[in-house]
Amino acid sequence: MSDLNLGHSSRRTMMAAAVVCGLLLTSLLLIFFVAPTEATMGDVQRILYLHVSVAWCGLAGCIAMAFCGGMYLLRRRLNWDFWSQASGEVGWLCTTLTLVSGSAWAHEAWGTWWTWEPRLTSMLLLWIIYTGIFLVRSNIDDPHRRGRVSAVLALVAVIDVPLIFMATRWFRGVHPITPEMEPTMRFVLIATVVSCTALFAHLVACRRRHLELTELAADLDASAWRKNTIFRPSEAQ
Repeated sequence: MSDLNLGHSSRRTMMAAAVVCGLLLTSLLLIFFVAPTEATMGDVQRILYLHVSVAWCGLAGCIAMAFCGGMYLLRRRLNWDFWSQASGEVGWLCTTLTLVSGSAWAHEAWGTWWTWEPRLTSMLLLWIIYTGIFLVRSNIDDPHRRGRVSAVLALVAVIDVPLIFMATRWFRGVHPITPEMEPTMRFVLIATVVSCTALFAHLVACRRRHLELTELAADLDASAWRKNTIFRPSEAQ
């Protein structure tokens, strides 16, 4: 029965991966062959579609990490901590891509690779918080204590999300609030956001499954070690 369940899970994973790949390929075609060239920046503006999409996924990762961490504190089930860790790891990756793509875009738009602009600075703060949470996790061996500490830190981290959303409205900066876009550009942007969100969800699900299997293998190894330790003296007698 377990082999059958693993077979079904593997097929579902492969089907989901195929769908995600199809969405991403469609988005790339839309970005390079359908979206019109922006009059001022030219083809460099196409970074926008990736930049906005991964930025959204970076924020979604933080929100999901905090939600799952809160659920762990309520239920004390490690499965929620697995979801929290997986969301945070993929969110960290998306936040890193946001900073990289944002720097490339800033160099072309503002003439500098980095400026302490409010939204960029608050996004960098999120990246630092993500990194700090994983450093803390790596130094705690007990899974439940690790889950409790990580959940509290995740709930603190999510405070930065509204700051990132409202940074361009609350503080003066060069980052546009809501840039004007042609209908075709807006359609391509929405399609790219949907594709990246699907990839984000797929990666989180795969990583959560990997964490679950890793913890199960560790439990089985520990159980086998305890049995060998208990029965070895009696066998010797």
